[in-house]
Amino acid sequence: MSGHSKWSTIKRKKGAADAKRGAIFTRLAREIVMSSREGGSDIDSNFRLRLAVDKARAENMPKDNIERAIKRGSGEDKDGTVFEKITYEGYAPHGVAVMVETVTDNRNRTVSDLRHALTKAGGTMGELGSVAWQFEHVAYFSFPSTAMNFDKAFELGIEAGANDVLDDNGTVEIFGPVDTF
Repeated sequence: MSGHSKWSTIKRKKGAADAKRGAIFTRLAREIVMSSREGGSDIDSNFRLRLAVDKARAENMPKDNIERAIKRGSGEDKDGTVFEKITYEGYAPHGVAVMVETVTDNRNRTVSDLRHALTKAGGTMGELGSVAWQFEHVAYFSFPSTAMNFDKAFELGIEAGANDVLDDNGTVEIFGPVDTF
């Protein structure tokens, strides 16, 4: 039973659903903008952009929103909003080192929100380079060995420039440099 007005219930549910979709569309648009900024606006030559557009289409994002995000990232659209990718370093509770990669249009708001979240959880922000030495950027692929036998995966991985190819309980794992993959 809706009580007094069925329309009020429908309006409230629709508003909540629209807010969730809007948040998803915003996140997807940022990914598209960053992808097109880093690799160009051609979907055929920019694999990261292709993945971002495929995700957006899977979420039923309108085509004009996708095209507008690509134009914004490539610099064709001069709307004034500039997204940038920033990496912050810090310590989580119990001294666990963390690196947080963000995409933002406002550095000051992002750093204050991150500092607040870390402080609330019992952590602290670190200086540039304070924990980065503990991390290494690597590409990682994992798939069941039923998809491809280990010997074939080893050959392909090494030819492509992988650092290591492992067979771990029926799972093939490939590690390599990010720029190669």
